[in-house]
Amino acid sequence: VPFFCTRAAPNTAQDWNYTTTPQSGLNNRSINYPQGFGLGGSSAIHYMGYTRGSKEDYDRFATVTGDQGWSWNNLMQYMKKNEQFSLQTQDNHTITGQFDPTVHGFTGVMPVALPGFATPEMSARLLKATTGSTEFPFNLDMNSGSPLGFGWVQTTIKNGSRSSSATSYLAPQYIARPNLHVLINARVTRVLQTATGVFRGVEFVQNLNGPRYNLTAKKEIVLSAGSVGTPNILLHSGIGDSSALKSLGITPLHNLSSVGKNVSDHTLLFLSFQVNNNNTWETFERNTTLGKQALAEWTNTKTGPLVGIPATQLAFLRADLGGKFPDPAAGPTTPHFEFFLANGFFGPPPATGNYMSVVPAMVAPTARTDSFVMRQALKTALRFASLPAWDGYVIASLGVNTNSTDDELDAYIRAHAQSIFHLVGSASMSPKGATWGVVDPDLVVKGLIGLRIVDLSVLPFIPSAHTQAAAYIIAERGADLIKAAWDTLEPAWGQSSTY
Repeated sequence: VPFFCTRAAPNTAQDWNYTTTPQSGLNNRSINYPQGFGLGGSSAIHYMGYTRGSKEDYDRFATVTGDQGWSWNNLMQYMKKNEQFSLQTQDNHTITGQFDPTVHGFTGVMPVALPGFATPEMSARLLKATTGSTEFPFNLDMNSGSPLGFGWVQTTIKNGSRSSSATSYLAPQYIARPNLHVLINARVTRVLQTATGVFRGVEFVQNLNGPRYNLTAKKEIVLSAGSVGTPNILLHSGIGDSSALKSLGITPLHNLSSVGKNVSDHTLLFLSFQVNNNNTWETFERNTTLGKQALAEWTNTKTGPLVGIPATQLAFLRADLGGKFPDPAAGPTTPHFEFFLANGFFGPPPATGNYMSVVPAMVAPTARTDSFVMRQALKTALRFASLPAWDGYVIASLGVNTNSTDDELDAYIRAHAQSIFHLVGSASMSPKGATWGVVDPDLVVKGLIGLRIVDLSVLPFIPSAHTQAAAYIIAERGADLIKAAWDTLEPAWGQSSTY
C-alpha cells in the first residue's frame, strides 16, 4: 500500500534496522538508518519518490571520474531505458501540464507515475503561490535536468501499488530466463580471493549460526549490497585500509584506504502547519470507519487516498549564501534544498486539528555549509507557508515560526533533523589510475580482477535528488559495461566450485 510507506521502516522485518552513533550536532541523538532487507533492497521500503537530479550533478560525475560516459547527455539513454512512464493515473485525471514527455521513457522496466489521488484545495493554493513567483516558480518536469521550482511528484507506483527492483527487474518474464537464478534466504559475508589480485569467490550463509558456503564465478562478481552493505563486505573480505583492518584482526588482502569513506547523505526536517481543511490525513487516521473504508477501496479497486505516497508536490530550491560560502551544489541550476508538501501531519498527529506539512531537506551537503543551508531551508519553508495564497488556509505553524530567531531555528534543527536515507559514496568512483577512490569509472574495483561494484556506493557526490533514479541509472549503465567487457575477461576455469 503506497500510502503506508512510512510504516515500512524503521524497526520492521523488512529493515536492517541500523542506527547511527550518537550525533554531537543533533543533541547526541542516535538516528535510525533504514536499509531494505530482502529482495528489492531499499526499493521495497522507501517512499518511492523518483527524481533524477540536475544535469550538472551528472556532468560533475563525468568530470571527477574522467569518463564522459557518466555525463547527463550520455546517461539519458539509460534514464529512458529504465523508465515505463504511465500516461494514466489511478484517478484518471488529465496529466497535461504536469510533466514533459520528451524527457521520459515509456517502454522500460520500472513503472513511474504521477499522483493518483487529488488534494484539490492544497494543490490549487500551491499553483497560486507559484504563479509569477521568482522564488517559488512552477517547474513542468523536475526530471528534465533542470529541477528548480515546484512541480508534481513522480513515483515508482503502478496500478496503485509499489514497484520495486524486485517487482520490476525480477518480474515473471525475467525470472523465467534460464540464465537467471535467485537464491533467497542467503546472506553474503565475504568476497573471496581466488588468486593473487583476483576476487571471484563469494562466501554466504543461510542463517547466522549455519555453515558457510562458497561459490566461484567464472568471470566476475558484481557487488550490489548498497552504501552500507558493500563496504561492510569489502572490509570483512580484507579489502580496505590495511592498517585499520589489522587493528580489527582482519588480514589485509588489498589496500584501498577509501573503502567506507567519502560518505554523504541528505538531511530533513518535518515541519507542520495547522490548516483550515477537514480533508487531510488526520480525518481518516482518527476515524476507524473511514480508515477501513480507505483500505477496502484500495484492496478492491486500487483507488482512493492510499494509492500514492503522502506527498503530491515537491520543490527544489536554492539558498542565498550571501557570499559567505563556496557553492556546495554541482552548479548554479542545481538546488541546495528540497521541499515536499503533504496533506497531513508526519508522525502520530495531535489529538485535534488538521495539518499540512512542508518538509525541507538539504540536498547539497558539505560540512562547511550544512547548518547554514538547513536554517535557510527552514526559513524559506516558513516564508512559503506565509504567502497570500495560503491566507484563510494556514492557521499556525508548529514548533517554530517566521518570528523565530536563528538560535531558535538552530535548536529546532538539532532537536528534529534526521536522515532521509540517501547514503552514497562509500565505494566511490575515481579516474583510472587515481590513488584515491574504490572503483574505476568502469566500476571495477581498483587493482583487482573479477570484482565490480554496481550500486549507489560508487557515486563520488550525492545527487541533488532522491537517489532511487540514480541507482537504476548506475545499474543500467553498469550492465552495458559488464556486457562490453565480457568477451575480454579470462574465465576462471578449474576453480573448485563454479556457478
